[in-house]
Amino acid sequence: MSHTTHAKRRQRVLDSLGDGVAVLATTPERLRNRDSHYPYRFDSYFWYLSGFAEPDAVMVLVGGESAKAILFCREKNEERETWDGFRYGPDAAAAAFGFCEAHPIGLLDDMLPKLIANRAALWHSLGHDSEWDRRITSALNTVRTQGRSGTRAPGEIRDLRGLLDQMRLIKDGHEIELMRRAADIASAGHSRAMRACQPGMAEYELEAELSYEFRRRGADGHAYTPIVAGGANACILHYVDNNKLLASQSLVLIDAGCEVAGYASDITRTFPVSGRFSAAQREVYEIVLAAQQAAIAAVRPGASFAAYHQAALRVLSQGLIDLKLLSGSVDGAIESEAYKPWYMHRTGHWLGLDVHDAGEYKTGSADDDWVRLLPGMTLTVEPGLYLRPGSAVPEHLHGIGVRIEDDVLVTSDGCLTYTNAPRTIAEIEEVMRHE
Repeated sequence: MSHTTHAKRRQRVLDSLGDGVAVLATTPERLRNRDSHYPYRFDSYFWYLSGFAEPDAVMVLVGGESAKAILFCREKNEERETWDGFRYGPDAAAAAFGFCEAHPIGLLDDMLPKLIANRAALWHSLGHDSEWDRRITSALNTVRTQGRSGTRAPGEIRDLRGLLDQMRLIKDGHEIELMRRAADIASAGHSRAMRACQPGMAEYELEAELSYEFRRRGADGHAYTPIVAGGANACILHYVDNNKLLASQSLVLIDAGCEVAGYASDITRTFPVSGRFSAAQREVYEIVLAAQQAAIAAVRPGASFAAYHQAALRVLSQGLIDLKLLSGSVDGAIESEAYKPWYMHRTGHWLGLDVHDAGEYKTGSADDDWVRLLPGMTLTVEPGLYLRPGSAVPEHLHGIGVRIEDDVLVTSDGCLTYTNAPRTIAEIEEVMRHE
């Protein structure tokens, strides 16, 4: 992505600040255990405005007539670079990423009170990080001690994330291309897992197939901890143990996506370990697939975010009635939420730099105050049915868990499905045919 894109985003924020100042830090490095760190991943908001991937970095956006964007980052250090790799340093970072100026991160606490002094408002990610709340409070208190000399502290503290959330909801052309690439790579990973699947394999072997295909095609890695759930494990929504053997008569549900330049894909596919759906598995799968098709058809500009969930609910509720798990009418099942023992989550979420991406879903507290879809919004469509073994479920349906999830872009005249892994029963069985 061109860093001109990040500079334009910073300018949009600067134009919204008035005489205010915004402070935004990236994610710190975190220890996994003893002296081993978790793999570093930058803060999504910080990356959105900077494109700068190093830890120990902060940006300050100063609004007003002399608006400017300032970066604080690590200094060049040849010894540390020998151990940890390349660092830009302030001078090179300012030039490469289009900041007006840059300074060593060690100067931030001394400079911050001067940067926020006499400003009308301070924009900050309130409550996101207690350490940063403390540092911001310390800077404010330093300014307040200068009141007798005529220096004013900002009179208003505002949440920067609210402003950025609105920006991040609408993806630009650069973001769309990255998300399309992430979707293509993840789709290839799911296809690979289908081709590799054999009865008796362990769930983690399919996870390894995904990981290999993601990295082989240039993804940064998994966008989230993958779910590879065989049999009744698919009825555990956040199952991540991925350590059981796959029985020949069962389905396996894989929920996995990759990350490309920070942008996520999010795909779920459910397929038979043997390569052929049984009659019961086929019946449940077709219900979920029909629900997804109805939901995708409801994604269009001007539609409520809730509309595609309602479209899926109608199909799923009718399917549960057909399976004899519910009785009565579809409207009655939806009104009473009788479907919830078998479908307990919503049909999708925003997608972008975060798997559950930034952005509000409602504009108010009323039932119909859902966000209206606009071109450039990207979301997932992921209905499912989870038939856990129990007295309410006929034995031939025990342990069948099905979810089908794809990534969808709202366009000017409807929507575009990014993801292209095999989805119909015919497509899945064809890919899995071992001859």
